[in-house]
Amino acid sequence: MEQPPDLAAAIAAAAEAIVGVLDPAGSRHRMTVSPTQLRVLSLISSRPATNVNRLAELLDVVPSSASRLCDRLEAIGLLRRTADPRDRREVRLMPTAAAEALLRELAERRHRAIGAVLDRMPPRQQQELLLALLAFGQAAAPVVVDAQSDSPARTA
Repeated sequence: MEQPPDLAAAIAAAAEAIVGVLDPAGSRHRMTVSPTQLRVLSLISSRPATNVNRLAELLDVVPSSASRLCDRLEAIGLLRRTADPRDRREVRLMPTAAAEALLRELAERRHRAIGAVLDRMPPRQQQELLLALLAFGQAAAPVVVDAQSDSPARTA
């Protein structure tokens, strides 16, 4: 299926526009929490059993860099390290209540910022955008090959 040559450029421009809307929504926290630190908090919040090695993999950094990031977050009260109840040698990363509140507030601010832009769009275009974003998300989902049938299968 051939796509217009400018479709990728239009998507890249839309992504930049979205970032332009989302960045100011998080600007209140810029002085104390960097975008990378927010990403770390988001990752560990959505993956409760994360340890430093797994975090390093998710960030594509060496474990010592991930550990230093965690040190900074722990120092400002947004992260705590806890022993895994099944293996006390294993240390799990847990967001604090303050981190969870920060992430909730940021998500709410971003939701309102995106909503304000959507309110300036006609309802039909909003619906078309929704369908296009859902299709894009589905197409971007990782494909795994089923070892038994050698046919690709989408993961959730």
